[in-house]
Amino acid sequence: MDCNNTTRRQLMLAAAAAAGSSLVGLPAWAKAAYPSKPIRFIVPFNPGGATDIVARVLGEAMSKKLGQPIVVENKAGASGMLGTDQVAKSAPDGYNVVLSLSTSLLINQFLYSKMAYNPQKDLLMLSELASAPVTLVVHPSVPANNMQELLAWVKANKSKVSYGSWGVGSYAHLGGAYMSKSMNADMSHVAYRGEAPMIQELIGGQLQLCFSSAQNTKPFIDSGRLKAIGVTGKARMAVLPNLPTIYEQGVTDDAYSIAGFVAMALPAGTPKEIVDVLYAALQEASKDAKVKERIDGAGFLPVFSSPEEFSKTYAKAVPVWKSLIEVAEAKVD
Repeated sequence: MDCNNTTRRQLMLAAAAAAGSSLVGLPAWAKAAYPSKPIRFIVPFNPGGATDIVARVLGEAMSKKLGQPIVVENKAGASGMLGTDQVAKSAPDGYNVVLSLSTSLLINQFLYSKMAYNPQKDLLMLSELASAPVTLVVHPSVPANNMQELLAWVKANKSKVSYGSWGVGSYAHLGGAYMSKSMNADMSHVAYRGEAPMIQELIGGQLQLCFSSAQNTKPFIDSGRLKAIGVTGKARMAVLPNLPTIYEQGVTDDAYSIAGFVAMALPAGTPKEIVDVLYAALQEASKDAKVKERIDGAGFLPVFSSPEEFSKTYAKAVPVWKSLIEVAEAKVD
């Protein structure tokens, strides 16, 4: 009898027994190798938008690393909260991931008096994929070419200026409201159902200014139909490299220095082992040239922070957004 083989079999059996006993009491999904089936990316907005495009290109890149298909599902509604809530309430098994904006992941908790989920308790923030600054644009008739000149003009034309937004509580609304309050300008807010109609009204002269994504404003900036004043956040956009940030122009208020984000989140309680696998796949995907192209093209700035890094930046952003909403007196029942 081969003693070495006998000893080896005994060790293997002992290891298997120990592994089996360590899994007692765990849910079935925790006992299987991850991932063992397709993963769903829930995008809580309509197809075709910048967030949807990022989700699809990331899903394609990450599936190569994970060895499983990633299916992107759009579940729009309630300012991104419908799809986000679906993930928040799903099993923490790594098979349901929400890829959303700062609206449903952070801002809405201060805007809405009632929410079906608490983003700080019910979600685990996996990664800030990209910072999402926006452009500040004006109608060509506005006699201002930089932020200092625009603020002076707004102040001098009290009650005569209108600004647009793509909805109550959007950055376009909050940023415009802050400008109005800080300049005592009594500007009029006009909310639209999306950025496209807002931009058309600005081009037509029904509005004087608005904050909007580069994806929507760049063609009109390039053609001269809109005048660009600056970019929010603290870094310039790759698609508009010659357009300085508002911060660079000496206007350093938090309201203009902050930017929204595109991020991934999981249900709270997702095991660290699963979080690590997903983040490793995400890091690998971030090196893909196609992923970078899509993110840059949307006017976003790639970040791909770790869960720990994202937790810190999220905590810093919370009081700034909360204050902006209070200044704008924005509340939705």
